[in-house]
Amino acid sequence: MKKTVLFYTFALTIFLNSCGTTSYRSTPPARRPVTTNPSSANNSAGQVEREYSALIKTYKPETAEVLTDLLNGSDGDKTSITVENNSRCNMVLTISGNNYFKKIPIGTNKIGSAMVPKNQNYNLSGMLCNSVYQKTKFITSSYNIKLSN
Repeated sequence: MKKTVLFYTFALTIFLNSCGTTSYRSTPPARRPVTTNPSSANNSAGQVEREYSALIKTYKPETAEVLTDLLNGSDGDKTSITVENNSRCNMVLTISGNNYFKKIPIGTNKIGSAMVPKNQNYNLSGMLCNSVYQKTKFITSSYNIKLSN
């Protein structure tokens, strides 16, 4: 008889444990805070870094033309835009204007440049260490920008 009672007690204990347990906590479990990027998700630093890595593989700098423009002045219909990146982050500068569009990868503590047609409005934009840079400028002669964080 003792064996039967012991067996039923053991079986009942296993049955009740298999049904699951209910927690009667008065406070909710702690959760990790969710941090969100203040800028849009499409402009995250990770995406800028991926775009920079892809562009740097195929980008052809216009170094000779830019140096000639900076040293001798521009006599033709083009002039230079030079951007100095003094931050701790890589960036991709987008230059867009009337019938002109170019993306320039600019590494940390590097200088990026491009030759653009003169006497036009250009939108210069990019993301630098999760901060957005955006400027509209009418370019008539060589234009220099220094960016830092």
